[in-house]
Amino acid sequence: MQGYEEKKFNTRFFMWSGAALVFVAVVLFFLLQEFDWKYWVILGMVAMMELAIYLYARSAVHRLYREVSQVSDIMVRIVEGREIPSEQYMQGEIGNLYTNLYKLFSTLNESRMKEMEEKIFLRDIISDISHQLKTPLASLMVFVDLLYDKRVTDEEKRIKLLEEAKNQLTRMEWMVLSMLKLARIEAGAIVFERKQTSLYPILMRAKEGVAYLADERKQTIEVCCEEDQQLVCDGEWLTEAIINLLKNASDYSGEETTITVRVEETNFYTRIIVRDEGIGIPEDALPHIFKRFYRVNSEVNPNSVGIGLSLTKSIIEGMQGKITVRSEQGSFTEFVVTWGRFFCHEERPSVL
Repeated sequence: MQGYEEKKFNTRFFMWSGAALVFVAVVLFFLLQEFDWKYWVILGMVAMMELAIYLYARSAVHRLYREVSQVSDIMVRIVEGREIPSEQYMQGEIGNLYTNLYKLFSTLNESRMKEMEEKIFLRDIISDISHQLKTPLASLMVFVDLLYDKRVTDEEKRIKLLEEAKNQLTRMEWMVLSMLKLARIEAGAIVFERKQTSLYPILMRAKEGVAYLADERKQTIEVCCEEDQQLVCDGEWLTEAIINLLKNASDYSGEETTITVRVEETNFYTRIIVRDEGIGIPEDALPHIFKRFYRVNSEVNPNSVGIGLSLTKSIIEGMQGKITVRSEQGSFTEFVVTWGRFFCHEERPSVL
């Protein structure tokens, strides 16, 4: 079945070839002055030449039309999300058309996959927040009902209920704020402002941020870092990441223990090591330690929401760093934050 372009080509070719044949016939008559065998031979040869040109041109147009039709079919498949044939490697403009079409398909497919991942991520975030809020909200409802109905008359019990309600509200606030930060980082909505920064003040601010916990538990936090130690990083976000590591170390360490923050630097890397003298982490739990809401031991700190380490990992990786953990049960846990040595030079911002 002929397409529109092929029919148009046939019409135009026969119109112009017919006109050319009439023109040749008139010219031959004026030259020969009669319709002899020479006249008909020459006219027949011209007609045969036109037929040969038509057959060749028709074949070329049909082949071109078929290629364009295949490109159109692939475009329809892309739009409808159906499977498309493997890429055909051809020369010329048709080959360029195929190449550009598959580049377009690759771009659209990546965009579709990214959109799907963002939807799944948003669904998981909402599901996680909803699931984690159920327990503290239920507890708060019970506490409020008890206090509202005046079923708790003892003043000491009322104060305990209010303290527990406060703890649940603090837990919910921390969880929601941390989840929002985590969502923004993983969605790429936060751009880390990495610049040459002194590490010592960052580590000291992090130490001060958990001083109340350490004092309450009679723990000691030691910072081992040269005052002129430099690192290309976002100071504010790195401070929050170190605070999370120190909180975790404090939660899982006993009283009168020492938490050490140490900086190591070589020609190849800069490391920040946070080490505690706590209960340690079981070997089978190490692969899950950075997952959202994962807690090794829920009895250690009942108010913990299990999101600090996940947030810390996102912050460190967002600044092109790497965080690992090693532990020995009953002895220690050590978190190691590493940056390649070349990250410490301000003239290499292209790694962002």
